[in-house]
Amino acid sequence: MLLKALALRSIDEIPKIQGDVTKKTIIILKVTPLAQKSVDELKSSVEQLYEFATAIGGDIARLGDERVVITCQ
Repeated sequence: MLLKALALRSIDEIPKIQGDVTKKTIIILKVTPLAQKSVDELKSSVEQLYEFATAIGGDIARLGDERVVITCQ
């Protein structure tokens, strides 16, 4: 398994993040850049990532106020 730290700046980055998780990469995702831009986009992004993680048997968890971690099974 690999570990990547990324910043989420746009909802358009979600497919790439999902691809990385599918390839067994643990993602630590800083969500502050998107939160400063659009709270609605942030909520939608986190919902998409939660549904994705659940569907593949992975998990998503909050790390403080600025980050989430996404893992595969």
